[in-house]
Amino acid sequence: MTGTTDTPGGEARAGDALARCFEEHRGQLRAVAYRMLGSLTEAEDAVQETWLRLTRTDTAGIGNLAGWLTTVTGRICLDLLRTRRARREEPMDDTFVPDPVVRPLPRTDPEQEALQADSVGLALLVVLETLAPDERLAFVLHDLFAVPFDDIAAALERTPAATRQLASRARRRIQGATPATDTDLGRQRQVLDAFLAASRGGDFEALVAVLHPEVVLRVDAGALLRGTGASKVVHGARTVAAQALTFSRFAGTARLVLVNGTVGVANAPEGGPRSVMGVTVADGRITHLYILADPDRLAHLDLAAVTAG
Repeated sequence: MTGTTDTPGGEARAGDALARCFEEHRGQLRAVAYRMLGSLTEAEDAVQETWLRLTRTDTAGIGNLAGWLTTVTGRICLDLLRTRRARREEPMDDTFVPDPVVRPLPRTDPEQEALQADSVGLALLVVLETLAPDERLAFVLHDLFAVPFDDIAAALERTPAATRQLASRARRRIQGATPATDTDLGRQRQVLDAFLAASRGGDFEALVAVLHPEVVLRVDAGALLRGTGASKVVHGARTVAAQALTFSRFAGTARLVLVNGTVGVANAPEGGPRSVMGVTVADGRITHLYILADPDRLAHLDLAAVTAG
């Protein structure tokens, strides 16, 4: 990168070049921030703050712009996580579901489309929420984006050895808590088709058959909803099946979509979005369901185009 020039025209051209360089990296920066924060809106804010910091920095001293931007974005997210944790009087509610990335279900080349989809699943994001901010940064930057430990250590103000230990500790926790999943979209779709058919038909035993005996349902409806639609964690196939039948009247408007790269369900009737559900499927049965039903957060998702047709 070069510094600014002395002429007004030169400064404008340098600014345009800097903006173009930044746009080339925006996608990766958004991916870093999303994995760090689990929030699409906060991720966008973090990326925008990275741009503002870049405009206030003498870029002549930046040898590796991509690395600098990634590290700065990670540091901004780290500060946000620390502030979030400091303000929280109680530990993270175990009903929390991260913002989902929702895309239309592929119709032509599912394998290629899946490769282009967001590869981080809701299950991993849920586990990332349990990590301390420093652990999360070390794991996300190193394991997911191959940032050297020396660079991460500078952001954390720790030694590279200590940073390596943070990533290792996070990795062990993630490996022990992230459920196994079948990555084949065709098999995922078969299971979700069966789940929706049983829900629409009110067939309790068919629902139980498509659920793992120890299935876990996590519903995040926000802080304001009460009653049967409130946030909850439900365990066991028969209990989860009963919960699904309670809301079977909404199954008619549900559509299969991609949720963070795997087959899931979005319910967005004309009256507005009701929910997005991501799942993990293993051995032909659903092992985990993650439902976001918080009206405020759903309002930020454009589900109409995704569920059309």
